[in-house]
Amino acid sequence: MRILVIEDDAVLLDGLKVGLGLAGFSADTVSTLTDALAAIESDSFDAIVLDRMLPDGSGLDLLRTMRAARNRTPVLLLTAKDEVTDRIDGLDAGADDYLGKPFDLDEVAARLRAITRRAEGRAAPKLTWAGMTLDPASMEVLHNGEIKGLSRREFAVLLALMESPAMIHSKQMLETRLYGWQEEIESNTIEVHIHKLRHKLGAASIETVRGVGYRMGKP
Repeated sequence: MRILVIEDDAVLLDGLKVGLGLAGFSADTVSTLTDALAAIESDSFDAIVLDRMLPDGSGLDLLRTMRAARNRTPVLLLTAKDEVTDRIDGLDAGADDYLGKPFDLDEVAARLRAITRRAEGRAAPKLTWAGMTLDPASMEVLHNGEIKGLSRREFAVLLALMESPAMIHSKQMLETRLYGWQEEIESNTIEVHIHKLRHKLGAASIETVRGVGYRMGKP
């Protein structure tokens, strides 16, 4: 999943980017409200990690602006303030969840999985399709009773496809899910990941819709 992290502490921002990357997320990072607003207006994200206190204003103002514009992107609010009234203010401003500092990176990842799952209208933590079970928490794929070893980006491609198995995903859509702003994308990288997934899961596991993109093979 592609995440926008808005945090002004450079060390914490770098830690979130690295930690979320290891958990299977692609994280873009900004440190001010101005840059955050520009990113949100120009791009789309599966979720946002938002620090409440930023150098040019409050994260709650950004939240209210987003919700007033009918932007429904799930938001996890981070803050050093952890009083009950602070949590209430954050949730009432439009946050989907709230986490006080200091926090555990594994918990951040778990909360992001939870709020994105709810946004998709999906209750079950695991995804299933045609003899496959995908677990975003453990980054494991069970195929016909056998655990398949996938790279982080192979897993990310499969996750994107299985979230909407009947939908055709263009190459650009998949690249957006896998890579952040500053990452270089090779011209055939999606094709390579699809080829490797088919080798591991079977040729019919992923269907190519010529000239359009990819979707999960029919069960």
